[in-house]
Amino acid sequence: MDRYVKETGDTSVLQDDNVISGIHDILNVFSDEMNHESKSKYYFKRDNCPETDTLSNNGMGEPFDLTGMIWGGFRPSDDACKYGYNIPENIFSLQALSIINRLYPDIDGIPGVMAMYRSIESGIIKHGMIDDGSGHKIFAYETDGRGHHLFMDDANVPSLLSIPWIYKDYEDIGSDNDINIKDIYDNTRRAVLSRKNPFYYKGEKASGIGSPHTPEDYIWHISLSMQGITSKDDKERKEILDVLSNTDAGTGYMHEGFHKDDPDRYTREWFAWSNSLFSLFVMDYYSLL
Repeated sequence: MDRYVKETGDTSVLQDDNVISGIHDILNVFSDEMNHESKSKYYFKRDNCPETDTLSNNGMGEPFDLTGMIWGGFRPSDDACKYGYNIPENIFSLQALSIINRLYPDIDGIPGVMAMYRSIESGIIKHGMIDDGSGHKIFAYETDGRGHHLFMDDANVPSLLSIPWIYKDYEDIGSDNDINIKDIYDNTRRAVLSRKNPFYYKGEKASGIGSPHTPEDYIWHISLSMQGITSKDDKERKEILDVLSNTDAGTGYMHEGFHKDDPDRYTREWFAWSNSLFSLFVMDYYSLL
């Protein structure tokens, strides 16, 4: 919607009752899940399934403390969160809130949009960063607000790797506290594209990020496309484009995951999300956007 309004100048869609109702629903869910234990009615419990397909604690997830961030039960991969505050998802919410604030500066009936933004931003700064073990500050992937953190990255988006793409003004996070978020992202990027990330695989045919959602040693084309989209290095972008072109197993399509040593071993013959993101990377690479 934001892109549509920018490109066309047509603001009539913003006054549509269904659109306004949808915005209210989104903000109300955000507000409820910022106070998950006391306000949210959400729980998810499934029997006779893998541990990652259901939430612990009778469907409420692992214990947590309030942080000002939005609680979530599942990751973009559909795997259950280990800790309920997923940092990439919360950074993505800042993008949504900043757009809503710009398009609807006087929206009624819910707490101030920017107050919600500042609460999440503060939670990310206070609870969402850790030391990488070498004296460098990086983003955690998840936290419970009780001092426990998980560092990893998943190919699915929102991810730590995708931060500059999911929130165009991400460098503004913490600017009031003199925090250099770009440095923290750069440190995080190096970490997720290394063995520090348990789902980073390096093989004969490719190196990149996979997911606990697919077999070990399987790299996702989505993560490679996102690595290219978020890179500022022309050499790296060219190398990634070559890897993507050479790991389609002769099908002409991007897949979900492929084996790091043998691209002919892959999951999902047709994966629209992966193909779409690859197309976006190609258009970005050739300055067609």
